[in-house]
Amino acid sequence: MFYHDKKLQYEVRVEKPNPAFAKLLQQAIGGIEGEIRVCLQYLFQAWGARGPNKYRDMLLDTGTEEISHIEMLSTAVALNLEGATVELKDKIAGENAIVGSILGGMDPRHLLSSGLAAMAVDANGVPFNGSWVVGSGNIAADMYANVMAESTGRVLATRLWQLTDDPGMKDMLAFLIARDSMHQNQWLAVLEDLGGFNANLPIPNTFPENEQVNEFAYTFVSTNIEKPEPPQARWASGPSMMAKVNLNMPMLSH
Repeated sequence: MFYHDKKLQYEVRVEKPNPAFAKLLQQAIGGIEGEIRVCLQYLFQAWGARGPNKYRDMLLDTGTEEISHIEMLSTAVALNLEGATVELKDKIAGENAIVGSILGGMDPRHLLSSGLAAMAVDANGVPFNGSWVVGSGNIAADMYANVMAESTGRVLATRLWQLTDDPGMKDMLAFLIARDSMHQNQWLAVLEDLGGFNANLPIPNTFPENEQVNEFAYTFVSTNIEKPEPPQARWASGPSMMAKVNLNMPMLSH
């Protein structure tokens, strides 16, 4: 069961409404890097968790927090659209090219479908896709997926921060960027709690390694038709990154 109150997790303010920026903010709501994705990802991982309750509880805490981030961004979209209401109505009444010059970069569906409110879509108006949600049932694999999700979300938030000069929007995005930093650390800390980086690799670490074809398990394969010299790089030679294998086994280029 979920509960709510009337307070946002962090203040959301807009000094100068900008419908075009509202469209960009939609990516942080319903895009693949957005808050709906991480919210559902953490909640489904929690609901499917079979390990210690502490991991389930933590995932529930963070997935629920992400609902508040959707709320904040939806509030920001609405605030960026509100100031355009009268102007848009006047233009629509007197002109025909609504989608282009009239809306000036705004998503037409913000007017036509949602009444100047946020939607569960990305910046192109494409609906959120549930297939983006990762919940494998393997806690280590899910944590790596979560680090990726928070990393790309933080990249998106920093780009949005750079694209606005509104102090209120910069402040809200700076808060979300900070939470993305925390969540990246959080998921990496879970991997450490599970025994550390090496202990969890390869994923799944329960498969008998003598059953895999080890000749190909530690060999870098180059598909470059020009057949260059093997790269002098960490991924092409040297000890394996995985502690469970012979660390002296070379990783050679084909």
